[in-house]
Amino acid sequence: MLLVDTGVLYALADRDDAWHVRSVQLLRHSRERLLAPVTVLPEVAYLIQSRLGSPAEQRFIRSVADRELAVETPSEADWTRCVELVAKYPDIGLVDASVIAIAERLRVSTIATTDRRHFGAVRPRHRAAFDLVP
Repeated sequence: MLLVDTGVLYALADRDDAWHVRSVQLLRHSRERLLAPVTVLPEVAYLIQSRLGSPAEQRFIRSVADRELAVETPSEADWTRCVELVAKYPDIGLVDASVIAIAERLRVSTIATTDRRHFGAVRPRHRAAFDLVP
């Protein structure tokens, strides 16, 4: 599984996004299924709807319904870890904290994200740093 953050999912939908080509190439060259924390879905849907319109948002929702994207719900321990992460790294916010907490629980080393600043600053529990792609 390739754990994905909001930015990559949005970039896949927006052909004008600076990360679009890199995100598409990442998916074309990866055999891993995409895994998104449920917390990123409202953020992605909002960005797509507000910037690209309702038809684009509907396509995104359809991709989730068609299981093109696996969805992971934070566990109770993940929520507790989110509290710790936001306290330690106040700039990351809940969505990023949930991605990190799930990555730690699943022992994921790579996160597909366009957010180098936030994810690059965090030191996960299970490794020195995350590998950030694309």
